[in-house]
Amino acid sequence: MSNQQPSSPTGLSTPVHQKNALSSFWFHPGFRKLVFIMVLTVTVAVVTGFYLSVTMAMAATLTVFCIAMWATAVMPEYWTSLLFFLVAIVLHMAPVQTVFSGFYSSPFWLLFSGMVLGAAIRHTRLDQRVARRFSGMLGHRYRSIIAGIVTSALLLAFVMPSAMGRIVLIVPIILALADHLGYESGSKGRTGMVLAASLGTFLPAFSILPSNTPNMILAAMAENLHGLQISYWDYFLLHFPVLGMFKAILLVMLILWLYPDRDPLPQQADDVVDVTPLTSPERRLIIVLGLSLLFWLTDAIHHVSPGWVGLAAALYCLAPISGLTKAKCLNTDINFASLFFVAGIIGLGAVISASGLGEALVRNLSGHAHFSSDQPLWNIGALTVISTLVAMVTNLPGIPAVMTPLASDLASLTGLPLATVLMTQVLAFSNVFMPYQAPPLITAMSVGKLPMSVVTRMCLTLFVIGIVIVAPLDLLWWHILGLL
Repeated sequence: MSNQQPSSPTGLSTPVHQKNALSSFWFHPGFRKLVFIMVLTVTVAVVTGFYLSVTMAMAATLTVFCIAMWATAVMPEYWTSLLFFLVAIVLHMAPVQTVFSGFYSSPFWLLFSGMVLGAAIRHTRLDQRVARRFSGMLGHRYRSIIAGIVTSALLLAFVMPSAMGRIVLIVPIILALADHLGYESGSKGRTGMVLAASLGTFLPAFSILPSNTPNMILAAMAENLHGLQISYWDYFLLHFPVLGMFKAILLVMLILWLYPDRDPLPQQADDVVDVTPLTSPERRLIIVLGLSLLFWLTDAIHHVSPGWVGLAAALYCLAPISGLTKAKCLNTDINFASLFFVAGIIGLGAVISASGLGEALVRNLSGHAHFSSDQPLWNIGALTVISTLVAMVTNLPGIPAVMTPLASDLASLTGLPLATVLMTQVLAFSNVFMPYQAPPLITAMSVGKLPMSVVTRMCLTLFVIGIVIVAPLDLLWWHILGLL
């Protein structure tokens, strides 16, 4: 019998290693995900083409494609953002200033300045000094460390209005604390600590009126469009017990469940008191951080956006005479991929808003929601679902931007008070489905070096818990307060 390999139709044999390579390519999980995304994108393009205008259909198609690419991480996040810029410009989906609006938005520059400030904190070793002092306050157990970080991060939300600013301030310190306690890179303990800081200062803060961007957009638009002034204490009483305090407790329990780890080593958990005096660079950086925090806290007075305050601080830190960063800081310490990612997300939201897709989605869904004035719970649930879907095709700030102008019409359709209709938005934008919806979480991923899969897992888990447990409890609290 012949031992020769079978020939191809051309008479040339196909090497075994080429067959294996071809087989691994076709059956690679990433390739299959990409095929699924392309099929989904084409399907959306065909379906929306029958019911929407050309501009809306293109916006819907591009939105589905980008969200799917970001969610599955088939390609690097920055690659999808760059592709978005190219497609949106070539197809004239929106003006240039709309497509590239992310690059001159405050969140973009706040992320950039946060990276620079983080680099300065590491360069001066201020993070290690603060971490050593902080470690003695959190106890010697892993569970007490997670609980202490979440509590501290939530308390910071009461005094600092910008979620991204809080994250860029606290996460570098937590990273140094993890090093000090012996939680190496990639360990569950280190991941849990960064998640506790990032999510702890972001998610429960939706219950504190000035602490997150969607809250402020809702309050401002409610007053400008409907003459309804939302007071700090009314908002706090309505939302903080469940969406703030209870969700913070849930966050601690979830991190301890998903990312358990050992307690810190005894010699590393000891409260080490620094006896060395502050160095000159440390003192100068503390002044820069203190001034930045002061301007962030008083932005309602001077009306300078947190992004520009951060940029001013970053410029000083980058100046060679300051001695606060390395000479090649921009080349070695700044993650430009994350900056492109954030710019793409913000630009996509702007394109969707300009196309009118969000308003069309709300009006279409409202027509099929079967609102009834004698079913208030159904109406609230339907409004929350609609707001959640709006967030999925835009982002969290897109909820108040799209839903608030339609609030009076929705109040007439449902028979609910205008204030109740507006507050349903909080149930939606406080329950994050995926990281791409929230630029602060993208910042946390960049500064804290968190993989997309880790943050996505936490978001999805909390999203389900939010629907099954948190939202019903919040509605019960509303009923106790007489809002229902």
